[in-house]
Amino acid sequence: MMEALQYDFMRNALCAGVLVSLACGIIGTFVVVNRIVFIAGGIAHTAYGGIGLGYFFNFNPLLGAVAFSTLAGLAMGIVQRQTRERTDTTIGVMWAVGMAVGIILVDLTPGYKADLMSYLFGSILSVPTGDLQIMLGFDAIAIALVVLFYKELVAISFDESFATIQNVPVNGIYFLLLGEIALTVVMMMQVVGLILTIALLTIPAAISTQLVRDLKQMMAIASLLGVLFTSIGLWLSYTLNLTSGATIILVSGTAYLSILLLKWRSGRSACGPIVK
Repeated sequence: MMEALQYDFMRNALCAGVLVSLACGIIGTFVVVNRIVFIAGGIAHTAYGGIGLGYFFNFNPLLGAVAFSTLAGLAMGIVQRQTRERTDTTIGVMWAVGMAVGIILVDLTPGYKADLMSYLFGSILSVPTGDLQIMLGFDAIAIALVVLFYKELVAISFDESFATIQNVPVNGIYFLLLGEIALTVVMMMQVVGLILTIALLTIPAAISTQLVRDLKQMMAIASLLGVLFTSIGLWLSYTLNLTSGATIILVSGTAYLSILLLKWRSGRSACGPIVK
């Protein structure tokens, strides 16, 4: 790995992995605890509609992805909380329509879309320095919002009824969480791509829930695991000439399955209640 770090693109890739891991560890923990993995997946895939808008109207596709995924997340949140329709079915439809809109808009855009596949499957080895600065900004926003609204986020995650009694703006905080998920998804696009985003967002957090019950410790461990998985995945992809995003996810998935297998073989029961 030290040999690979002599190249600028590998250093940028490693920095991108660290920055994304921080956001995934923090936001992914709330995704897992709130059991909204399906909504997070829907936000990730509908972001492709924003990429299509960017190409079609000739502006930065990342800006389109942020706007489209945020709006999609808010719409999915409204569907989940305020309608009586089957939530999974409705979100699945929005998920599919979002991707379809992006594909059609890209088809209608003249010219060759050279970097289009990088949005779907990631291209961590081609992350420019400018994008690292954007990722750092997204990280700062995500961390600042969690710090400012930590008590409210914890309240809606564990007892919405009590939070409502305490005059916590439950819907507003929930939509804030969905907005943070949207920002994190856009950060991850170039690292693992939209197709694999949900795995990196949830696997480190899911592993941390198997190890500790304190929420802050969960976020810290999930972030560290994300850094570890992206670093190992980058090293393996460089050494074995494999696709970086997919390799990172395979490393993460292998670690998760290993933890489950060890717990099953040891016959250990699940940990106690999560400590806020």
